[in-house]
Amino acid sequence: MAALSLAPRALYEEVAELLRQRIFRRELEPGSWIDELKIAEEYGISRTPLREALKVLAAEGLVTMKVRRGAYVTEVSEKDLADVYHLLSLLESDAAGVVARVATDAEMGELKALHAELEAAVGDRDRFFAINERFHMRLLELASNRWRDQMVADLRKVMKLNRHNSLLKSGRIEESLTEHRAIMAALAARDPQAASQRMQEHFSHGLEAAA
Repeated sequence: MAALSLAPRALYEEVAELLRQRIFRRELEPGSWIDELKIAEEYGISRTPLREALKVLAAEGLVTMKVRRGAYVTEVSEKDLADVYHLLSLLESDAAGVVARVATDAEMGELKALHAELEAAVGDRDRFFAINERFHMRLLELASNRWRDQMVADLRKVMKLNRHNSLLKSGRIEESLTEHRAIMAALAARDPQAASQRMQEHFSHGLEAAA
């Protein structure tokens, strides 16, 4: 692999993003130790920016660091997963209620367009996964609370360590789409309570599929 060039952002951030994507693609499996020498050689970098990158991923919960032993990809326990889904349910259901109240017609149209893309992606698991995330992220943007956005972004990174497995379960994509239809209907009806409730149910069912 060619050596990385210094991008406008710091080199360690570039390395962190490369490793993050390898973790999400399961090229680096949960529980596997990260070979610092091998990766530094692959990227043509010293171990200093690599170690800084690992600190970033550790702060996000994607890797676990052990003194004098190095770092390994975090394994998500059932309790970890339940805790993450619980917090996401609280944060995103609140955001859904806000959006039902304050979104403009144009913004609601954006969400409807994303939902239509989701409907069309049922036969493609990876595309469905990507559009689903775009829908949730846009909903959060419209709710306009940067502190909530940061918390959700970090929690979703941890959830990604497991979520692809949940979508592989028979019928889960179709169930998820049905739940999204209910969320979208509540949003379009400008019903904050129903929007919040439908989002909570969505995360509850998602946890059941992921466990």
